Amino acid sequence: LRFHNPFLLTGVQCNGWSVHVPSDVTGELGKTVVLPCTFTHPYKTFDRALTAIWRIKEPYNGTVVFKCVSQSSSEPCKTAISHKNKYKLLGNPRHKELSIRVENLTWSDSERYFCRVELAGDVHDKYESRNGIKLHVIAAPRIINITVSSSRDHTFQARCTAEGEPAPTLTWTGPPYSNLSSSSSSSHRVTRELRSLSHDGKYTCTAVNSHGRAEGTVYFYRFRASDSSSFMILTFVPLGIKVLLLLGILSLTVFSR
Repeated sequence: LRFHNPFLLTGVQCNGWSVHVPSDVTGELGKTVVLPCTFTHPYKTFDRALTAIWRIKEPYNGTVVFKCVSQSSSEPCKTAISHKNKYKLLGNPRHKELSIRVENLTWSDSERYFCRVELAGDVHDKYESRNGIKLHVIAAPRIINITVSSSRDHTFQARCTAEGEPAPTLTWTGPPYSNLSSSSSSSHRVTRELRSLSHDGKYTCTAVNSHGRAEGTVYFYRFRASDSSSFMILTFVPLGIKVLLLLGILSLTVFSR
């Protein structure tokens, strides 16, 4: 039996069967969300085996992420499948309630979910939501990487990567006269780069979407020396400091003896 469900919290009845689900549910990245589902069946009483199922991607043939079985009305619905142990039954299927809780939301949980109930008997009754529930995972911006690096042509660039949903807008602030470019690697991750850094100072990357903002900062300074010796200063000054420290330790050891 199938049904069409275009409206929020509505259901279509067929021969005593009906399923009620919202068309959309929103949850926050890393937190918990509830997927509601209730149903009716044509029987006044039912004391045989009952199976509750949730699947993703598509109805009837999608991947099963949760399943529980109750053998009688006096027995709770025992979990048989819970993908990554993150799906928990909230309702009592014997009371026509199939709602589940999805814990520790990740980006990959943004799927369409379908609830299904199966009643065992002379005729095995099965009923499943056809359009299901679309789960939207949202998140405030988060800076996941911010660096300054050099290129083969001896120029420097600052690179900032942030994630969020909706995908955040990135802006750089700091010393002027830098070339700007941007790219997006996924629907919720954005990278923005400042090329050919020519001024020393503080560079700040700001990520903003409708749920918040985040900032990350890098500092860019170059030694002021002749063109031929700048690289040697950057390379050998740290090494010279280590050598001096080692000589000092050796001198103290000899003196103490």
